[in-house]
Amino acid sequence: MLDKIIHFSIHNKFIIGLFTLALIIVGSYSLYKLPIDALPDITNNQVQIITSSPTLSTQDVEQFITYPIEQAVKPIPKIVELRSISRFGLSVVTVVFEENADIYWARAQISERIKEAESMIPKNVGTPEMAPVSTGLGEIYQYVVFPEKGYEDKYNATDLRTIQDWIIKQQLLGTPGVAEVNTLGGYLKQYEIAVQPDKLKSMGVTIPEIFTALESNNENTGGAYIDKKPYAYFIRGIGMVNNIEDISKIVVKNQNGIPILIRDIAKVQIGSSIRYGAVTKDGKGEEVSGMVMMLKGENSGEVVKRVKEKMEQIKKSLPEGVSIEPFMDRTKLVDKAINTVQTNLIEGALIVIFILVLLLGNWRAGLVVASVIPLALLFAITMMRLFGVSGNLMSLGAIDFGIIVDGAVIIVEAIIHRLQVRKRQNLTAAQMDEEVYQASVKIRSSAAFGEIIILIVYLPILALVGIEGKMFGPMAQTVSFAILGAFILSLTYVPMMSALVLKKQTGHTKNISDRIIDAIYRFYSPMLQKALQAKRAVIISAVGLFAFALFLFSSLGGEFIPTLDEGDIATHLIIASGSSLSQEIEATTKAEKILKDKFPEVKMIVTKIGSAEIPTDPMPIEAGDMIILLKDKKEWTSAKTKEELMEKMEEALQEIPGATTEFSQPIQMRFNELMTGVRSDVAIKIFGDDIDMLVSKGDEVLQLIQGVEGVSDAKLERVAGLPQITVRYNKDKLALYGLNIGDLNRVIRIGFAGEAAGLIYEKEKRFDLVVRLEADSRQDISNLKSLFITLPSGNQIPLEQVADIQYEDGPMQISREDGRRRIVVGFNVRGKDVKRVVEEIQAKLDKQLKLPDGYYTTYGGQFENLIDANKRLMVAVPIALGLIFILLYFTFKSVKQSLLIFTAIPLSAIGGVFALWIRGMPFSISAGVGFIALFGVAVLNGIVLIAYFNQLKKEGMNDIYERIKEGTKVRLRPVVLTASVASLGFLPMAISSSAGAEVQKPLATVVIGGLLTATILTLIVLPILYYYFEKGFTRSKNTAIVSILVLSLFSGTANAQEVPKNLGLKQAIELGLKNNTLIQSSELESKMQSQLRGTAFDLPKTEITGTFGQLNTNAQDKNFSVSQSFSPFQYGARRKLLLENSNLSQLKAGVTKQEVVFNIRQSWNAMLYYSELNKMLSRQNKLMQKFVRSASLRFDTGETNSLEKTTALAKQQELEQKIKQNEAMIQVEKSKIRTFLNSKEEFTASDTSFVALPSLTVLDSALVRQNSNYKLAKQQVAVAEAGRKVEKATMMPDISAGYFIQSFKGNQEVNGETVSYDGTPRFQGFTVGISLPIFAGSSVSKIQASKTNIEAQQKNAAYMEMQLINQHEQQLQQLNTFQSLMDFYKGTALPNADLISKNAEKAYLNGDISYVEYVQGLETALEIRTNYINAVNNFNQTVINLQFLANQ
Repeated sequence: MLDKIIHFSIHNKFIIGLFTLALIIVGSYSLYKLPIDALPDITNNQVQIITSSPTLSTQDVEQFITYPIEQAVKPIPKIVELRSISRFGLSVVTVVFEENADIYWARAQISERIKEAESMIPKNVGTPEMAPVSTGLGEIYQYVVFPEKGYEDKYNATDLRTIQDWIIKQQLLGTPGVAEVNTLGGYLKQYEIAVQPDKLKSMGVTIPEIFTALESNNENTGGAYIDKKPYAYFIRGIGMVNNIEDISKIVVKNQNGIPILIRDIAKVQIGSSIRYGAVTKDGKGEEVSGMVMMLKGENSGEVVKRVKEKMEQIKKSLPEGVSIEPFMDRTKLVDKAINTVQTNLIEGALIVIFILVLLLGNWRAGLVVASVIPLALLFAITMMRLFGVSGNLMSLGAIDFGIIVDGAVIIVEAIIHRLQVRKRQNLTAAQMDEEVYQASVKIRSSAAFGEIIILIVYLPILALVGIEGKMFGPMAQTVSFAILGAFILSLTYVPMMSALVLKKQTGHTKNISDRIIDAIYRFYSPMLQKALQAKRAVIISAVGLFAFALFLFSSLGGEFIPTLDEGDIATHLIIASGSSLSQEIEATTKAEKILKDKFPEVKMIVTKIGSAEIPTDPMPIEAGDMIILLKDKKEWTSAKTKEELMEKMEEALQEIPGATTEFSQPIQMRFNELMTGVRSDVAIKIFGDDIDMLVSKGDEVLQLIQGVEGVSDAKLERVAGLPQITVRYNKDKLALYGLNIGDLNRVIRIGFAGEAAGLIYEKEKRFDLVVRLEADSRQDISNLKSLFITLPSGNQIPLEQVADIQYEDGPMQISREDGRRRIVVGFNVRGKDVKRVVEEIQAKLDKQLKLPDGYYTTYGGQFENLIDANKRLMVAVPIALGLIFILLYFTFKSVKQSLLIFTAIPLSAIGGVFALWIRGMPFSISAGVGFIALFGVAVLNGIVLIAYFNQLKKEGMNDIYERIKEGTKVRLRPVVLTASVASLGFLPMAISSSAGAEVQKPLATVVIGGLLTATILTLIVLPILYYYFEKGFTRSKNTAIVSILVLSLFSGTANAQEVPKNLGLKQAIELGLKNNTLIQSSELESKMQSQLRGTAFDLPKTEITGTFGQLNTNAQDKNFSVSQSFSPFQYGARRKLLLENSNLSQLKAGVTKQEVVFNIRQSWNAMLYYSELNKMLSRQNKLMQKFVRSASLRFDTGETNSLEKTTALAKQQELEQKIKQNEAMIQVEKSKIRTFLNSKEEFTASDTSFVALPSLTVLDSALVRQNSNYKLAKQQVAVAEAGRKVEKATMMPDISAGYFIQSFKGNQEVNGETVSYDGTPRFQGFTVGISLPIFAGSSVSKIQASKTNIEAQQKNAAYMEMQLINQHEQQLQQLNTFQSLMDFYKGTALPNADLISKNAEKAYLNGDISYVEYVQGLETALEIRTNYINAVNNFNQTVINLQFLANQ
């Protein structure tokens, strides 16, 4: 079929030309219409349920709102995760759905469930609402509204908020693609009835009466109409109040015929609602911010464009002196990322075209192949638009034109080769068509299958789901589209264009391309010759390299996705728990001023404090997100890298007392929080029920992780410490006065929080009419205590008479996940990869963190995503490899040759791993995708080579060596060409440093490094393997080795040293000292300290200087000098300190060995103890079995009743259970021993006799001085003394010596003669200097501190010695006790036990005693024997303890 397509294309050039033209037109249109974004939207599918309840505390919000909502939404299908935050006045429940769930279906389900939840939520505490239909990263455009210079006094924060809410927001909301406009900062305007308590009391007015009056005097009505010909007159009653004056005149009630007005008991004024958030800018104070939230699934570039157009229109409608300035504009990041992609694509294409023209040796052929690049790209873009894939960093960034044109390269190279090997002649068009057809058909299977393989390896990436699926799916789709396009073009367009534009002339004249290939071949040919002579060595080397690459790979570490540089910085600034909003505003303003003053790189700083109007990002009022917009990198002066700038900024902000910061990037910080509920890269989540216990354990975890390398910005989620004023009602007094709690709560709520009594309309604008106490009457706890309550009798009493009012600390926030409370310890990772940091922390917490029952920890954040992605890649990569193998089999119809080509995969992996290691990059999902792409390209070279070997074999070339030489010679050009265009096409991506390059770099690095080794090893190793596969594997020693080594490329196993089946205690200790990984680790530490001894003689850098200019006279002279400084008095002291440290590390290794030996002895003794117990119990069991048989016989003959038989059976079964328990304990101890020996092998003890251990060698108390812990303490003294000598040595002078040579232009008197000197350096001399510590205050302090350290270590050593001696004495006393106990049992008790057993058995059989007495006798004997074994066990344990103390 492929042959027919090629034939049709060559002979119907016009039709193919028309199709090509159509592709260009459709592709160009698609390019114009393609949606553009920075990255695919990788946030999960979530719906937020938000409930505002300003009157409820944190616990009440959780109990009355959050919990009912969680219970209501739990049954909804397709829920992946359910988490919530309960805070004073706010509940946010986040429901995460499966990726394939339709968001509108999900919202409909939640909407239904919310109605159920509302029935469980108390009235008037809040109504649950869903957040806008936007993604977590939907905040595409953020701006501040502020007064221009000179208008600051005209517009206050209330005016700005009103402008934002009623002018800007209202106009933006109609913009297509905008889901919501969120507001933060300023004061929400209200008409406030500020009640004055004293006047209220004196007038005898109650707050409910005020409400009734306001509601009754603020309404319009209608009375239908009057029909009065010829008109109908409609009746309208206007009673709405419009201003402060109207409100003031409202009558509350009449008292003795005198009306009491609102103004008599309250101030009517413009007020504001209680605030939970604010915005500050550039250290100048408060402003108002707006956030435009994009509708889910929209194109951010288009939406921002529309928003900007609308903003220009809005600016014209703003009052004079008010401005809008954007501080977060997603299109800036999009433009930067797309510029990166554009640059990489253009540079990559130019490199590929240059290499094609250079190595093909035919500029026409090079341009034919190069023309496939734009056509394949246009085909890919058309398909992207068709399948709804946006153009972004991931979808377009991974296109490598070198990979795409591989198929076209192979076909065009085959056509050129066919034309060149023929005799020189001119061809007709028909002959040219035939030549192109024959050449294309011969190579088409290699080209087609090569491209199909590259296409197929990308398919498993499409199987990825979750974040990595969204991130890399578009890339796989786009590359697949481009390769598919190139595949179709290589079968149609390429043969057609080759027949049309290539010179119709056979034969060949050598050109630069041939000279390059010849030079490569001259270098390669002798190398191949030598390799064929040393086949075994080459195979072993390849396997060795692969094994080393595997080892390197395990040490690379891992991260999820490399962080995209957004160009700006964000920091989370938090002050003390329970701080007020005004305090946080003051802190952020100060922080902004510090950063603005100290860092000229900063363009603008905007801080968002607390929660916005729609709290999609709920923060407490003591926390703020500071967005720091930066200038272009070329204008930076304080730092070179963003990490360095972050560190310096963090240091600068330490001036603010009590403030903690956590630096990140704006989108990254939001993304981390939305995906996993935390703002940090990694989250350690502790689950449990009790808030105080969670806080305690959270603090413990925070302390444990602080010392781990790579952990940065570690902080505990703030859940406690919210200052509250608690009102606890006295039920007896309430009953006495006839009051109910509902009325009292309403008075408190209205008085302090305020409650709306209606609306005031200003044309289209509407504002709440709110009743609350005046500001002076709600300042502190005394105001609350003196709040007057009206009794049923009409009298008023203060609230404190019926309630206990006091300050208390309450929970600030309660976080829940999947229905359980949790606390989070979050941290970012800097300077190390996420995977290794988390593994280190896991090991540390498993060892040191003890949690109560029912409490447990999990890990979230980036690490969670990395683990999930790796699991999926573990499935995707083997599938890709399997598909490659199947295709290879279809190509060659041979399992043997398919396996042969398959070796290209591990060979290419070598280079990929080495490239990552050299560039210091961890393994990320980007790198993983790079490996998948690399495997496809690597196999292509193998196909080209082996296919040609097979062709030569068919043509009758039977000599394998000749076949290899000829095949590699002819196929050298396409192999080098495909590898170089594929790898160098990625070069711009690998070295790019512009925005977005971080995500592409690992992918490009893997492909370039992998193809480099794959090409070299394919041209060397593959021919050798081909030789072995063709010759067949005989039973010779060499070929057997080769077979094993080839197989080992695909599998590797490592076994620990085997443990003998029969093992004695002495052997076990020897093996433990040899194999135990803890001992090996401590020995390596000791080795490291020993190696550091070579650093004692550490000379400073040699200084070489040159001075030029008017040094001596007006003439231009030069001076060159070299100088070196020495610290001769420090070298000896330093060497001594390093020696002592080396000795210290050896002693630490000794402590580890001592502990391992002690543990092995303990477990060994326990194992023998349980074995001995079982031997004794087995003997007893035999007696009991006899008793059972005897009792059964007596029962059958009617001598006894069933009680005797049942008792016998029960006692015998009880013994068997004890034996089983002891067997289990033996296995436990064996397992412990295997752990100490670092072995998985089962073993049996060679000597199972359980006897008392010899104790003579451990009786001397002087032996405790051999204890490793005591030696370690003594060595600490030596280290401290050596440290003091080093500090004292710093007080000694340093010496410097130098040499200089200089010129001296002009005339000089020498021996009475005038000599003229030119500018040649000829005057020389020496310099000697001495450096004295004149300002030595710091050094003196260090010397004093080191002296104190010596004393401390001496005290520690003395205490250690005394403690060890006391322990030795105690153990000796116990030893004597157990010795006398054993002597008693051996001499008296054991013989009596034997006698009791024998006599009881005889007496029972003779009928002299009953079965009860018989059982008692047996059990007495058993107890004596058990006590003896216990005595031996205790004696042995004491001997082992003494051996440990004596270090034996």
